[in-house]
Amino acid sequence: MKKLVLFALATTAIISCNQDAEKQSTSMAVTYTETKKVDTVDTYFGTEVQDPYRWLEDDRSEETMDWVKRENNTTQDYLKNIPFRAELKDRLATLWNYEKVGSPFKEGDYTYFYKNDGLQNQYVIYRYKTGEDPSTATVFLDPNTFAEDGTISLGGASFSEDGSILAYAISEGGSDWRKILVMDTEKKEIVEDTLVDVKFSGMSWYKNEGFYYSSYDKPKGSELSAKTDQHKLYYHKLGTAQSTDKLIFGGTAAEKHRYVGGNVTKDNRYLLVSARSSTSGGKLFIKDLTKPDSDFVTILGHEDSDSYVLENVGSKLFIATNLDAPNMRVVTVDASNPTPENWVDFIPETENVLSPSTGGESFFARYMVDAVSKVKQYDYNGKLVRDVELPGVGSVGGFGAEKDEKELYYSFSNYKTPGSIYKYDIASGTSELFIKPAIDFDPEAYESKQVFYNSKDGTTVPMIITYKKGTELNGKNPTILYAYGGFNVSLTPSFSIANAVWMEQGGVYAVPNLRGGGEYGKKWHDAGTKMQKQNVFDDFIAAAEYLIDNKYTSKKYLAIRGGSNGGLLVGATMTQRPDLMQVALPAVGVMDMLRYHTFTAGAGWAYDYGTAEDSKEMFEYLKGYSPVHNVKAGTSYPATMVTTGDHDDRVVPAHSFKFAAELQEKQAGDAPVLIRIETDAGHGAGTPVAKTIEQYADIFGFTLYNMGYEVLPEKVGNVMKK
Repeated sequence: MKKLVLFALATTAIISCNQDAEKQSTSMAVTYTETKKVDTVDTYFGTEVQDPYRWLEDDRSEETMDWVKRENNTTQDYLKNIPFRAELKDRLATLWNYEKVGSPFKEGDYTYFYKNDGLQNQYVIYRYKTGEDPSTATVFLDPNTFAEDGTISLGGASFSEDGSILAYAISEGGSDWRKILVMDTEKKEIVEDTLVDVKFSGMSWYKNEGFYYSSYDKPKGSELSAKTDQHKLYYHKLGTAQSTDKLIFGGTAAEKHRYVGGNVTKDNRYLLVSARSSTSGGKLFIKDLTKPDSDFVTILGHEDSDSYVLENVGSKLFIATNLDAPNMRVVTVDASNPTPENWVDFIPETENVLSPSTGGESFFARYMVDAVSKVKQYDYNGKLVRDVELPGVGSVGGFGAEKDEKELYYSFSNYKTPGSIYKYDIASGTSELFIKPAIDFDPEAYESKQVFYNSKDGTTVPMIITYKKGTELNGKNPTILYAYGGFNVSLTPSFSIANAVWMEQGGVYAVPNLRGGGEYGKKWHDAGTKMQKQNVFDDFIAAAEYLIDNKYTSKKYLAIRGGSNGGLLVGATMTQRPDLMQVALPAVGVMDMLRYHTFTAGAGWAYDYGTAEDSKEMFEYLKGYSPVHNVKAGTSYPATMVTTGDHDDRVVPAHSFKFAAELQEKQAGDAPVLIRIETDAGHGAGTPVAKTIEQYADIFGFTLYNMGYEVLPEKVGNVMKK
């Protein structure tokens, strides 16, 4: 057994408002579980690479399950001794406990909406007869009844054309694998057998007759980790067995597509199919459903762009695309001859990234301007109707409705403003507040500012920093630096209950928009991929240095955090610059860059990462930053709590297992290295509220304790005010 004694700094009484908290040393002993090493070697382009913890990749073995149990026991033994852990959990639960209501939407004779009373593990679907008083709404579907502990969640819902039938997907234990149930909406009864083994799928109805869905063949070996790389589109006709479902697209030996999706246009005229081999770029096909024996027509036969059909008016297609337009544009073309040489600009590309939607015979062009939302409204002739006046500086979502609607709903939030729902009159362009959450949090007590800093190569990167008004920039503020930096994902301002609790404690919350994301379009994304991936880590490191240089925080009070690709970001940053932060919080991270593509659908991430099999140069580049392969013996790493879920089949937990094992073996400093493995949980979606609250209490408790606090920072501040 390897034993570690952590020397923490305990905060004692404050005797003067001008004096720092006087601190003394205490200790908490951590005894790590034994993790065996097995001699496993891979050879890449003549280079041998050791992989001693390969055995942890077997998620079905008794040995791995025993290791998980022992590691969780070690982690819980540590966490239970943090003096304010329960206090944090109570405050999180208190702040979480307010009514949350989603935008209403119409299906058939009813208006539906999602609602959570406060601490319900899953949102509930309510409905009322359209035109009647919304106060008459009753429960339609309650996912909290799926499992007593909330670990079976709703994974999607789709109504038939007349609203009489609902197809809804469920996820068990957080897995990406889904089951689809079909319900009569009037009787609220299940009407046929459950569809199984569905993954990465929507449900798109054709009239009231059936729906299209996607899935993989069930993999050989572990369902949670075995490779899945042949996605297929099926059609399920109501009243028939799943075994008779018709294969519509995919499944040929000549060409594999890892992600296939099908969508029927609102007029039931066309089936649109996207086919991708990676998470960026894809082919696009169209089939005329009015002609039963018609073949698919190719719109795009290559994967050099991200394109999709946004709308159609008869045979006129409106296509959103970044082909020859890195920031996106909308084009029109006739379905009879839909290839790019016939495209005509409808909403041309601008200097800002476009995300379009439709509602009430209008197009709404949502733009990101330095990661903040701006919206323009166009008519169906492409004429600008107006710039939409938004409630403030932040992020909007929604701006979608059926063509015959006169109003629509959209959401607005930022890092200090809880999400509210607004009703928008499409003709006049006026907004009115529809739902404002009654939460015990005062946005006016906080400020959020955007700064711009230079990365290592001189690139300017934006960052939004949020904290309590009046916070003294003295380098002593507990700070979480959170980022993602990949897969064209944009981090725009949004409210988080958990982050509100962090800021209540005097914490600073900082979010930079790193390269690899989508905030400035395809060029920004590509600048953080493959052989440019180091740019992402450099941007993150420069953000930390900016916060330290400008006295928001210091090394002792800085934590870095990220999940999934952001977990990789944290893992790479802490192994490259372990001196930069006090705490590292990698969540569900991609940590083994040499083998990520061998698990589930991981091969589809190659657009962003490349693979170790591509070339010697790519192998060496990946090995150069892969977190698992860059933990060095004799190095003092920050206090680290790795988090993952045992049912994560997006980024398999073996990534986190191996990284934690390497860190525990090679940590030279006094800081603890723990791994918190949530059971019956996956990559994050559908996690019960109760589990989420426990997770944040542990994460914030671990972070603050390892920054030297033995009472919550806000309590220190209250004493100082005396």
